[in-house]
Amino acid sequence: MDLERDDCYRDLRNLHDECKRCLYYHTTLTMTDGSTFDGIIENVDADRIIVLVGEDVMEQENENKADGKRQYYNYGRPRRRFRRFRRQAFPLANLVALSLLPYPYIVQPPYPYYPYY
Repeated sequence: MDLERDDCYRDLRNLHDECKRCLYYHTTLTMTDGSTFDGIIENVDADRIIVLVGEDVMEQENENKADGKRQYYNYGRPRRRFRRFRRQAFPLANLVALSLLPYPYIVQPPYPYYPYY
């Protein structure tokens, strides 16, 4: 192909290598339309990447009443929030930027030394 010969896919190769480097890490993906996703890169192909995209899920109100028992002491409590991950494929050509999510890293000081007598 002329495009491959003229090396027009050079930027895609760099993104492909970056995705391979961040495989199995929690990353932030920025797409060409400006949308951002966070997820775990699971697989990288030549033209697409497969990402486990996180989504927030709220607990349904009817789940507690399914067994027929009424729990009055939980009345008025906020619904619980869960996070689940779903597989989604993204074309590599639509990916603009890729970065790792920053997690705080706190170094614990060592325990003081107490000599045993």
